[in-house]
Amino acid sequence: MDSRLSSRGLRRREFLAAAGACAGMGMFAAAGAEFALPNEQTVPLEGPFKLGLQSYTLRGLGKNGKPDFSRALEATKELGVHFWEAFPEHVPVAGPTRGENPARAALDAAHVKLVGYGVVPLGTDAAANRRYFEFAKQMGIEYLSADPDPKALDGVDRLVEAYNIGVGIHNHGPGHRYDTIAKIKKVIEGHHPLVGCCIDTGHFLRSKEDPVEAAEAFAGRTYGVHLKDVKDARTFTVLGKGDLRVVDLLKVLAKHKYNYCLAIEYEENPEHPMDDVKACLETARKAIHEAVKG
Repeated sequence: MDSRLSSRGLRRREFLAAAGACAGMGMFAAAGAEFALPNEQTVPLEGPFKLGLQSYTLRGLGKNGKPDFSRALEATKELGVHFWEAFPEHVPVAGPTRGENPARAALDAAHVKLVGYGVVPLGTDAAANRRYFEFAKQMGIEYLSADPDPKALDGVDRLVEAYNIGVGIHNHGPGHRYDTIAKIKKVIEGHHPLVGCCIDTGHFLRSKEDPVEAAEAFAGRTYGVHLKDVKDARTFTVLGKGDLRVVDLLKVLAKHKYNYCLAIEYEENPEHPMDDVKACLETARKAIHEAVKG
C-alpha cells in the first residue's frame, strides 16, 4: 500500500496519485485514509470519496424553519460528516475580508471542509460572476454548482481558467433548460474542461435519465454530485428506497477518480431531517464499501 495513505492525511494531488496507484491493484483507497484541512487538521475519507452533505439538506433547522449556519454545523458534527457543498443561505457570498473569513474559521473549527458551493446563477454580468469566484478562492472552495446562462459560458471559461475552480452545470428536473444528459453535453461542448456537470441524481431520475450514464458521460468533468433518490420519477425517498443504482454509480465515480464532494442531499422533512439523513448516510457507506471492496 502506498505510504501516502497515512494518518498524516492527503492533499488533493497526493490523493489523486494514491487513488490511481490503488486502482491498478483493484482498490481505490486505504481504510483510514484522511484529507488535510488548511489548518493541518485531518478528516477521514469514506473509501476514495469526500462523503458529505449539500447543506440545503439542513436548511430547516433554524428558528421557524429558516436556514441557520451554526445549527447546520452542529447537525453536521452530530452526523459525523466532514465535507460540505454549501447552500448559499448558510454561507452567503461576502466581499473580501481582512484575515480569516469567520465562516471559514467556523467550518475549520468544526472539521468541515467546504468543497463546493451552490447552486449559483451565472449570468451575463461579468463582475457578478467574478464575485462568486473571488469568494470561492477566499473560502478554499474547489467547485461551484451552477445554473449558467448559456450566453455566459465564454466568460465562465475565462474565470475557471483564471481561478482553477470548476463549474458544474446543475440539472434541475423536467422542463429545466439543463434537464437531460444530452442538453448539458451539448452546452459544454467546446468549453473549458473545468466546465462540466454537477450530477443531481434525483433530478436526473425525475427526468427519466440514468445517473449512472451521466457519471460515464461526464467522466473527468463532474464537479459535484448531489446524491439523492427518487421513486418512479416522482417521489423523493431516503437513499436506497428509490430507483437510483447507488453501487453502480459509485463504481463509475471511483473508476474515473471523482475527487469532489459526494454530497447527500435530502429534500424532504426539512425541519426534522436527521433520522432520514442518518439512514441515507448508512446506505451510502454500505454502498461505498461494496463498490470499492476490490
